[in-house]
Amino acid sequence: MKEKFIMKSKGDQQASRSLISPKWTFLLCIGSFCVGLLFTNRMWTVSDSKLITRPTALESEGLKLVQEGCDLRKLQMKNVKRDSKQIFGEVSKTHQAIQTLDKTISSLEMELAAARSIQESIVNGSPISQDDTRSAPERQKYLMVVGVNTAFSSRKRRDSVRATWMPQGDKRKKLEEEKGIIMRFVIGHSATVGGILDRAIEAEDRKHGDFLRLDHVEGYLELSAKTKIYFATAVTMWDAEFYIKVDDDVHVNIATLGHTLVRHRKKKRVYIGCMKSGPVLAQKGVRYHEPEHWKFGESGNKYFRHATGQLYAISKDLATYISLNQHVLHKYANEDVSLGSWFIGLDVEHIDDRRLCCGTPPDCEWKAQAGNICVASFDWTCSGICRSVDRIKEVHKRCGEGENAVWSARF
Repeated sequence: MKEKFIMKSKGDQQASRSLISPKWTFLLCIGSFCVGLLFTNRMWTVSDSKLITRPTALESEGLKLVQEGCDLRKLQMKNVKRDSKQIFGEVSKTHQAIQTLDKTISSLEMELAAARSIQESIVNGSPISQDDTRSAPERQKYLMVVGVNTAFSSRKRRDSVRATWMPQGDKRKKLEEEKGIIMRFVIGHSATVGGILDRAIEAEDRKHGDFLRLDHVEGYLELSAKTKIYFATAVTMWDAEFYIKVDDDVHVNIATLGHTLVRHRKKKRVYIGCMKSGPVLAQKGVRYHEPEHWKFGESGNKYFRHATGQLYAISKDLATYISLNQHVLHKYANEDVSLGSWFIGLDVEHIDDRRLCCGTPPDCEWKAQAGNICVASFDWTCSGICRSVDRIKEVHKRCGEGENAVWSARF
């Protein structure tokens, strides 16, 4: 039995060996090797493709420079040139932006001045110009605004002016409505706001209603600042053709002043007064001392031509110029010099009219009798009428144009 099993196993092994020949075995081995080789090469190709990355722009530029034979120094020089061009470009853009900003600021300043004019007109009950806004009624126009410069201590001077050449009450209102003439005493406030001096002016204003209060601290050495603020305020409040400043110790013929101004109403940038060119006083302690005398050259030199400070007039465009530029206009010790300096460099017509600076009688009286009535009269020695409170009535009687002159005048 055992022998039969052994014989059967040997027979099976021989049968299995006879099924696979050595030739086929060799071919199968070759095929398996080729398939394995193909699979292995494909896997390496996929792995290598994942590891390979594209060079950056900077690397490409560096490779290009290396290929062209450039060294590191040349590369640095090229980068410096490129950075310099970028910096100059940025500077140019910044300069253009600053110029644009300057133009914008100038435009905004003009618009702000117009807006302030509108606001002040609304607050004061005066209609505003159609040029400023289409939705608002036309702003009332006037011939002139006469600002009488005064001080806290000048109550008697003001009363003497009210008693002579400045109409009061209903007559003053009628003068505004029918003749287009605004007249106000011009004063600021004291160093102690709301103190006894300010309360006295407020009480006087309630009685007469003929004050223009400025945002300004009163003081003799501050007349230049006061003059500047006066014109800036007046041109904002009233739309007039001319703006006048006169001292409260000067006699004025209003109708004659109006006739004098209308002869120049078609001109632009008009500056009217008695033009003078006095000496620049460098010595300290004297009246009209000029602390900035060195700006006018050597000792003994004279000022440029300017209107004497007792009375002068400027056209609306010049008053507007002062209003827009008041923060950069330089102030000299004397207000008439300051005003003249503000117009240097501008295309301004200086009109020298000696009727604006006549003497007191007999000078103004002789001229009136000759048919040449004076606009203003005062004493040069006093820079106004000497003892004006006592004498202005006499000057008015002898040199005045008559009470009906202004009402019959046609401007």
